[in-house]
Amino acid sequence: MNVADALDRNTIFFPDNEALVNRDRRWTYAEFRRDADRFAHALTELGVVKGDRVCLFMGNCAEFAIAFYGILKVGAIAVSISSMCKCEEVEFMATDSGARILVAGGAYLDEVPAREAMANIESVVAVESEEGSLPTGLEGVDHGFWEIMEGHSVFFETVYTDRDDGAEIIYTSGTTGKPKGVVLTHGNVVSNTNATVHLTGMSHEDRLICFLPLYHSFAQNFIFNSSVNVGSTLVILPKFELDQVLETLKRERITRWHAVPTIYIMMLDAPGMEEAFATVRYCFSAASSMPGEVARQWKERLGLPINEGYGLTESTPSATYNHQFRHKEGSIGTPIENVEVQIWSDDDEPLPRGEVGQIVIKGPNVMKEYYNNPQATAETLVNGWLKTGDVGVEDEEGYFSIVDRLKDMVNSAGLKIWPREVEEVIYRLSAVSECAVVGRPDPVFGESVVACIVVRAGESLDEDEVVSFCKEHIASYKAPKNVEFMDQLPKSATGKILKTELRETVRGSGGSS
Repeated sequence: MNVADALDRNTIFFPDNEALVNRDRRWTYAEFRRDADRFAHALTELGVVKGDRVCLFMGNCAEFAIAFYGILKVGAIAVSISSMCKCEEVEFMATDSGARILVAGGAYLDEVPAREAMANIESVVAVESEEGSLPTGLEGVDHGFWEIMEGHSVFFETVYTDRDDGAEIIYTSGTTGKPKGVVLTHGNVVSNTNATVHLTGMSHEDRLICFLPLYHSFAQNFIFNSSVNVGSTLVILPKFELDQVLETLKRERITRWHAVPTIYIMMLDAPGMEEAFATVRYCFSAASSMPGEVARQWKERLGLPINEGYGLTESTPSATYNHQFRHKEGSIGTPIENVEVQIWSDDDEPLPRGEVGQIVIKGPNVMKEYYNNPQATAETLVNGWLKTGDVGVEDEEGYFSIVDRLKDMVNSAGLKIWPREVEEVIYRLSAVSECAVVGRPDPVFGESVVACIVVRAGESLDEDEVVSFCKEHIASYKAPKNVEFMDQLPKSATGKILKTELRETVRGSGGSS
């Protein structure tokens, strides 16, 4: 078994199908495999063998896709490093993974550590500019990406791997302590992409747009590897830029749209959105919970439901899916194929339906381990069950719903307050563009509820309106004690609101601003 088998297979089934579109360049599946094979030969010449690790430190580009499949073809492990990382972070991940090769985008070379700081790295390969050349005299760069592929045989026989062999290492965000390297196996990725293709109805005729970062599990597996699995077309954009995305949707006749809630909110205010989405038949949201009000507005405008599921990097990422044929609003759906989901108590015991507890997952999608970190692995994997850190509940029909993150719960005078419940109410206010609820230390109650709100352009809102509205719809103790009005909320590269940063921001503030 090898994840790259899908690329080999589609070269036979759909050789002339467009596989990759990036800037003004296009690859059919036959051309995609040709370049992945050439890169595999180049890696072999550099000494890479089955089981070795190769780091990818670059933004969204076709070279990421080609290098990724070239690495897998050798039987090596692709280590994804966020393109937002700084030098010290790159040094940690390159060293922690024990990688032999670092492939870096030309725009990120300033953040590549000195060679003596990465003793295990034997070669740095840099991706040339669009003009196909690298600046001369670059210290620490051994080869150009396209340069090392020249003269190599086109065909490379994909190396056999076991389903439990590592295929990817994706580092978690590391909001507490150092990032952890999630080891996903060939079995993890193949089973998860198969389930994605089946559940979402993806086909070789689909055209996907990807502006979410390919180093992240959602884009890497749910979008990129699933598109290769089925033989569809992936249009790669370097990042989300509204005008470019709208133009690309129309020009490339995109049929599938994958985004995060923040981007859905931005798109609702975009002029010409209906025209841009004329060919789109499927919409999916991930990374954080979709506010119900946003989903309702989206369907009213476009007639397209926003499909949701649930998962995390450690589950490759999918674990549940909310089916179109039996969709429950506000739910994350039921477990995907061959996966079990339970709700556990604080004592790691299964809870009956209707009771709130921690979501745990078991199945072929669950990671192998945290690389080189047995303690963290033992804390997260219990008898094959993945402890997610998310709080949820199962209803009488077996549908699961997210309550919130364990770490995000606000404890006020001993009462548990789940921020997501408060956020859903605040989103009903038409003037609210975005919101996030966090806890602030309180000398009397332990914690108090603070709502951080971005007001929609041209609208107005004050603290009393927000607090009063919340008290009309939820218990008064859950209503915000204070409201912080902000120009924007801090977010990760994938658009997830960073509540850790928000909590730090509101700690020193005593009221609305």
